[in-house]
Amino acid sequence: MKRSPLSALSALWNRVLNLVYPPRCVFCQDFLPGERAETGVCAACEQTLPRTDEATVLRPGDYFTFCLSPLLYQGTVRDSIRRYKFSGRSCYHGVYGGFLRDCLERYLPAPPDVVTWAPLSARRRHRRGYDQAKLLAEEAGQLYGLRPVPLLKKVKHTPAQSSLGRTAREENVRGVYRIRPEASVSGKRVLLVDDIITTGSTLSECSRVLLKAGAAEVVCLTLARTMGEWKEK
Repeated sequence: MKRSPLSALSALWNRVLNLVYPPRCVFCQDFLPGERAETGVCAACEQTLPRTDEATVLRPGDYFTFCLSPLLYQGTVRDSIRRYKFSGRSCYHGVYGGFLRDCLERYLPAPPDVVTWAPLSARRRHRRGYDQAKLLAEEAGQLYGLRPVPLLKKVKHTPAQSSLGRTAREENVRGVYRIRPEASVSGKRVLLVDDIITTGSTLSECSRVLLKAGAAEVVCLTLARTMGEWKEK
């Protein structure tokens, strides 16, 4: 089939961009050969990324039924997510999406009714230029043909959770989320998305608010999880 002039121009432009800005693996940042450019992940990382398995992919929590995470927050995964959040690499979400959707296909027994995310405060979102959890929610929702819906609002700017210990994390998020006035969750199964789960404090507080507003169940999804840092239900 003959390419349209627009398609040919787009392909040429992509080749020029790849020459000027050669694609790199989102995890280890090594340059990617042509056949790997589309995936965003080098062959070495594809084999060695710290992934969860059946024993570690799912964790229960307070207020949410469980949280699924395809990756462990270690090594190159940790470095990649920190660049995604703090160094403007918002484009990484497209690569992360494949890991999220694969995890949902494998381990979520039934599709959700609605997809949402744990939102940033307005101040942090303005400073960062994007909400990293919202981008991940958009990727996850593609599996079900669902666009994420903003159900929650963070009404208070708080210190970053990553700078706090377990007890301080729980206190830091208590009462800072509100259900949006236009949100409709009554009787619905909600998929709540965030980037990382450590103690589970943020997801628990968000889930508490959603259940109080009438949600039937909240299940969570994060790109990565730490090990051994949150209390059992």
